[in-house]
Parts: sequence; structure tokens; C-alpha cells
Amino acid sequence: MSLSHEIATYLNVISNLLIIAILGYLLFKVIRYYGSKLIKRVANKTKTEFDNILIKNSFFLNLSRVLVLFITYGASKYILIDFPHFLDFAQRLVNLLTVISFIWLVKSILQSIKDFLRTLTAFKDKPLESYVQIFMILIWIIAFVISFSIITGKPLLRFFTALGAFSAVLLLIFKDTILGFVASIQISVYDTVRLQDWITMEKYGADGNVTEINLTSVIVQNFDNTITSIPTYSLISDSFKNWRAMNHSGGRRIKRAIFIKINSIHFLTDEEIDSYKKIEFISEYTNTIANEVEKYNTDNNVDKSLLINGRNLTNFGMFRKYLDSYLKQHPKINQDLLFMSRQLAPTPNGVPLEIYAFSSQKQWVIYERVMADIFDHIFASVPYFNLEVFENPSSLDIVSLKDSKNEF
Repeated sequence: MSLSHEIATYLNVISNLLIIAILGYLLFKVIRYYGSKLIKRVANKTKTEFDNILIKNSFFLNLSRVLVLFITYGASKYILIDFPHFLDFAQRLVNLLTVISFIWLVKSILQSIKDFLRTLTAFKDKPLESYVQIFMILIWIIAFVISFSIITGKPLLRFFTALGAFSAVLLLIFKDTILGFVASIQISVYDTVRLQDWITMEKYGADGNVTEINLTSVIVQNFDNTITSIPTYSLISDSFKNWRAMNHSGGRRIKRAIFIKINSIHFLTDEEIDSYKKIEFISEYTNTIANEVEKYNTDNNVDKSLLINGRNLTNFGMFRKYLDSYLKQHPKINQDLLFMSRQLAPTPNGVPLEIYAFSSQKQWVIYERVMADIFDHIFASVPYFNLEVFENPSSLDIVSLKDSKNEF
């Protein structure tokens, strides 16, 4: 074109850059589009969703970038043939971009593998995020060393030697990460926590379902829709409650007590025993035990002019027997597991009468209703045994007492 050498040189660089840019863009589009199409065809024959997962995690986008950068690096010595003093700088820049693009490519592969494993039943509740994160940390460290070597032009061996001397500082910096990684492995091996497990950890105010287990924290969505973040290592070093075994067992435990006033407990008279024979749950028992007590007192010539002499029945004992029979016939109580009513040590508020049983309904709402129905029945049944439930006096009780004194 009869141009000067200097102008021709610059035009040559510009034209080469334009050609490489156009070819790189076309290659980028071809790999991204047709690569995904090819994988889809293969995946359709193997009946897997892995191709969709790869596309979702931008695998082909990142692969296209890496291949284009490889081609750019190879072509750089031809593009800058007239500018050798820029060649080294350009190649270093391309190498840096290639390292960064390679990191994103590896990340997309790891994310795709994790998402694919999540579709398998065996891996749905495993802490896969922790393993992805630890691999990414290692890759970022290696990439940082390689990038620093590219920028300074120093050999990699020298940086790895310095990294060994810097290991103590690295251990301090990544202490939580290392502890979290170890904890993630222990959690997975010993199967202490899974995704969607209901856990309770009072130290951190956690009471809900595990939604995520990663390298540094365990995310719990509490039942009040708040989110609690627990350090992963705390699930190894501290105590917590996992309700998974309850969900897989035959029932959910009911363990609640009412307090009976001590002065309402007394020996039963013959008239009271006869009245208890009309209660269906204990009718047969009352007849049997009453005959047994009467026979014992007769055989031993017990003076029954005083009720305390000999063997006697109490209204509290009969009430416990009634509750045992009530629980035995209750359709929502698992009869294969332990159930009973038991008397605990007396307190200033009366004698605790505890119900210990397992509801066959484990879902929270239904479980609460079953337990409420049982105790509704218990509270309503107490007066039939001439017992009283202890409760602190309310303001209305005090006003009523004051009014009765004034009337007197």
C-alpha cells in the first residue's frame, strides 16, 4: 500500500488483533452453544440431568473463555511479531486471565458435581458444600502462587518454599476454615447432622431445621422463621440435641406433670369404692382390688373401726390406675413403647403426677393436639376422684376471700 514501515507495522497489529478477536468470539459462541447441544444429546441417551446442571453452572461459558485464552496466547507471538518488547507483558497478562478463567471453570465443575449428587438419595443430606469450599480454597491458594510467579517471573519452587516457611501464619489465618473442614468430615463420617435435621442448641438459640452445612457454619432455620448460624466446629466441640432419631422412631415422647394438692389425698371409704366401680376404665380393677383388700383385712382380723388400720385404697392410687387404663386404650399412644403415670417427689406446690408416654403422631401440630387432649381429659377427671389440682391463687380468689370475710 506504499505506506511507511512504522504505519504498516501498527496496521498489521490492529488487523491481527481484529482477526483474533473475531475468531475468538466465534469460537466462544460455537463452544458455548454447540457444546451444550452435544452434551444434551448425549445426556438424553443416558437419562441424566447432568447436562442441564453444567449449563446452569456456566460450564460451557467458562470452558469457552479458557480455550479462547489458550488460542490467544499461542497467537500472541505472531500478533506482536513487530513489538517483541510488549510480547512478554502480553503473555503474562493472558496467563493471568487464563489462571482466573481456569479457577471459574473448576468451580463450575465442582458445583455441577455437587448439584448432581444432591439429586441422588444417598447424598441429599450430606455436607457437600464443605468439600467444594475446601477444594476451592486450595485451588485459590495454588492460583495465587502461580499468579505471583507469573507477575514476578520467579520460579514456582521458590514460592512454595516460602509458603512452607509461612505455614504457621497460614494456619493461624485459616484456623476456622481448617477446624470447619475437620468438623465437616467428622459430621459426615459419624452422621451426627444431616440437612433438614431438626436440631436444638440452646447456646446459640437454635431450634429448627438445618438448611445448609458449609465449611465455616451450619445454617438453621428456626421455627419462628429466624435464621441462626452455628460454627461448624461447635457441632463437634459442644453438645446439641438432634431430633432425627425421634422422627424415625415409633413415637414422640410426652412427659408432663400436674400437681395434686396433698391434703386432697385420702383413704377410700366403702361408699367411694362403690362409686369407682361405675367408672368403666377401672371397674374390673376396682372389684378385684377391693375384694383382695377386704379378704386381707378379714384374714388378719384388722380393726376397721379406724380407716387407717390394715390395707386401704387411696383416691390418688385409683386415679393413677385410671390414667394407666386411659393411656392403654388411647388410639394416639404407641402401645409398643413405654407408657405410665408416675408419682414424683412431693414439692411445695403439691405432688407431681407425671404422664410418660409416646404419641404415635410425631408431627408437631398433631402431637401438641394429642397431648392437649390427654391433659384436658386428666384435668376434667380429677374431681371425680375427690382430688384437687394445685394452682397459685389469682386476684379473683383473693377478692372472693375478702368478700366472704366481710359478709361474715
